[in-house]
Amino acid sequence: MNICICGGGNLGHVITGFTAARGIGEVRLLTRHPEQWQKSIIINRPDYWLPYIGTPACITKYPEEAVSDADVVVLCLPGFSIREVLKQIKPWLKPNTIVGSVVSSTGFFLEAMEILPPNQPLFGLQRVPFIARTIEYGNKAAIKGYKEKLSVAVEQTWRREEIRQLCEQLFNTPTRLLDSYYEVTLSNSNPLLHPARLYDLWQDWHEGKVYTSIPMFYEEWTERASQYYLAMDEELQNLLKVLPVRQGNIPTVLEYYESSDITSLTQKLCSIEAFKGIPAPMKPAEGGYIPDFDSRYFTEDFAYGLNIVQRIAREKDITTPVIDRIAAWGNGYSHQASK
Repeated sequence: MNICICGGGNLGHVITGFTAARGIGEVRLLTRHPEQWQKSIIINRPDYWLPYIGTPACITKYPEEAVSDADVVVLCLPGFSIREVLKQIKPWLKPNTIVGSVVSSTGFFLEAMEILPPNQPLFGLQRVPFIARTIEYGNKAAIKGYKEKLSVAVEQTWRREEIRQLCEQLFNTPTRLLDSYYEVTLSNSNPLLHPARLYDLWQDWHEGKVYTSIPMFYEEWTERASQYYLAMDEELQNLLKVLPVRQGNIPTVLEYYESSDITSLTQKLCSIEAFKGIPAPMKPAEGGYIPDFDSRYFTEDFAYGLNIVQRIAREKDITTPVIDRIAAWGNGYSHQASK
């Protein structure tokens, strides 16, 4: 099996090294900066002292080298890169090449169905298989946490069960098949989780306001952030009721985090081991720190996360007052950052 990984971020590092180390196929990496990569990639893991060491067959910035003989292409990309990369790889894809994304809540299916041929097999995961962190760019990364099981949506093909099994093999994790791409495109993970916390932290920020310290994003999670998160999730669940989504395929936030109310959800998010040590996105300023509106928490989770939920809700005439308020706030800053 020839496997092409697209993207050199946290997930790109981990999935490239993890896949190459396990020897399930020939792995090629498509990245903008191949000259910065070592021949082998070291992946530390939380459950064993010995790391994975994977050696890709090819690390290149040229799509024709990475994609032309690929059996499967796996996108590990931020939302703003998906459209561009799909256009780059399209001329080199074989008709039966499977194209998928480990992040689907930033519009992968919407973009792929528009750009790629209508019979190009597509898959997208509901949640990422690993919590991944880069330690040394192009050389070393770490798996901070695993998912016990994965869920995948498959479109534009009859090979649904085959692709489910492929995902199970690629990520070495039990994987179940979902009914619709809506079940991975709409998510109450990062597209709601991050904006809820950002709004909690900085809804009153204004030009000239400086903070003396950087809070922990999760370890200092507040009940007010949980309140926003649950309110947005309630609006999402109302939207799901009018879509071809099987009940339970997108569990509520309380169900997913095994919580019963605002207080228990807050305690849960504060205590997740893989979330520890992550600071809120801030940058130095005179006298202290200010929010970093260039961070992906803003540029990704609003424009390519929350806005997708909002857009589909408007198409289906579902009211989302809390989502609308938080989206309007965050988009104002993320649009400023993009200028």
